[in-house]
Amino acid sequence: MPSITPDEAAIGVVGGVDTHQDTHTVAVIDQVGRVLGTQQFPATAAGYADLLVWMRGHGRLGRVGVEGTGAYGAGLARLLRDERVTVIEVDRPDRKTRRFQGKSDPIDAIQAARAALAGERTGTPKQRDGRVEALRNLRVARRSAVDQRADTQRQMKTLIVTAPDELRARLRGLSVKQLIVTCANLRPERADAATPATAVEIALRSLARRHQQLSVEITDLDELLEPLVAAINPGLLAANGVGAEVAGQLLVSAGENHDRIASEAAFAMLCGVAPIPASSGKTTRHRLNRGGDRQANAALYRVVLCRLRWDLRTREYMQRRTKEGMSKKEIIRCLKRYVARELYQVITANNLELAA
Repeated sequence: MPSITPDEAAIGVVGGVDTHQDTHTVAVIDQVGRVLGTQQFPATAAGYADLLVWMRGHGRLGRVGVEGTGAYGAGLARLLRDERVTVIEVDRPDRKTRRFQGKSDPIDAIQAARAALAGERTGTPKQRDGRVEALRNLRVARRSAVDQRADTQRQMKTLIVTAPDELRARLRGLSVKQLIVTCANLRPERADAATPATAVEIALRSLARRHQQLSVEITDLDELLEPLVAAINPGLLAANGVGAEVAGQLLVSAGENHDRIASEAAFAMLCGVAPIPASSGKTTRHRLNRGGDRQANAALYRVVLCRLRWDLRTREYMQRRTKEGMSKKEIIRCLKRYVARELYQVITANNLELAA
């Protein structure tokens, strides 16, 4: 008879991890879903190693379901992938399940393991050790700077509305660029800050200089982002209506390991542009998808708006569907779906080139 190695003799087990900022709770089940044990480990490099040793102590570890692989579970997911362990990203249990079973870290870990075993509500986590992850980090800083600059501009205009008449009349007719320069060059008397007229000038100068600093920061980040996007996928930048901002968002949404998205329909669902059936009785129609990655959805929307203005085929499509009785929202929904199909092919073609 052929010999049986210890690894072959060990029972197959599946792990599940409920991740938190300071600790991770792990559960191990067998192939029929029986719980073999639960344990808690610190969310540190040493804790990740101990967690893996503990899971492997129960049998032959096949896969591990992890909640939050893009947040608190990112470090653990990297270690498991380096150790050649299959990592499955699982969703948190739905509300109905939690009402019946209660809520605790061990319960959530057991549910993660069972979801990984059954293959329900699971997906392949993004890899966070390549150029796309670097792109995501830079985009986080840029988006924060853009949002803060917009808030600063709104605050300045609000202060101008309630400013003294002389100052308001001086600033109201200026463009945004002129307003920032004018307010940044104000010279109020700091000793007179208790006077409302002087205080508003001090506030406007402070906000204007903050606006200028944020603009410099955004420009510096753009100088890093545009070459990085072009290096990752030059074909995406060459697509009609796609700039560095849109391309960067779509690359981040798809992730470094684009092959985790099995089809263009899955990519459309990821971007929230897959049509959702909304039929009833004699009415057959589809509605907008409110799910998915809303930032990716907004990126596709910008592509559609650009093509509606400059692309002849897109404008002809809009006219034809309008004559058929479709609303503008429905037409844009269709166009976003077509754009998602086109750009998915560009993203996956880039993968094929890299693999070759």
